[in-house]
Amino acid sequence: MSNQIDPFSNSLNIETIHRIDQLNLSIIQKHHLRILTHCLVILQALFEENNTSYHQESLLKDWCYNQSQKFNDAKFNDDFYNQLASSAKKLHNFAQSLEKNIQDLDMEDLVLLVKKS
Repeated sequence: MSNQIDPFSNSLNIETIHRIDQLNLSIIQKHHLRILTHCLVILQALFEENNTSYHQESLLKDWCYNQSQKFNDAKFNDDFYNQLASSAKKLHNFAQSLEKNIQDLDMEDLVLLVKKS
């Protein structure tokens, strides 16, 4: 498994942030959308790089562990994995409801998810 994916290099770009800020959503919904979008970017890159799908839990655990080593904080690793795994599950279930894969979700889909929450 490659560890080339860096969550900080995959963070939301300024264009995406401005796009989210212009949406007719509450502040909380916008925040939720930014978090989900960031998670989606990470998951899409991770799954694409490893030519796999959501069901590779060990891939996600390994990736989170490798990322958390930068901070030398075991608690961060656990929290990071739990949050990303929770987001992955939510995105996977939502994608299935749209008859899509996580890899096919886009921001418009996430707006629907946030509005539904």
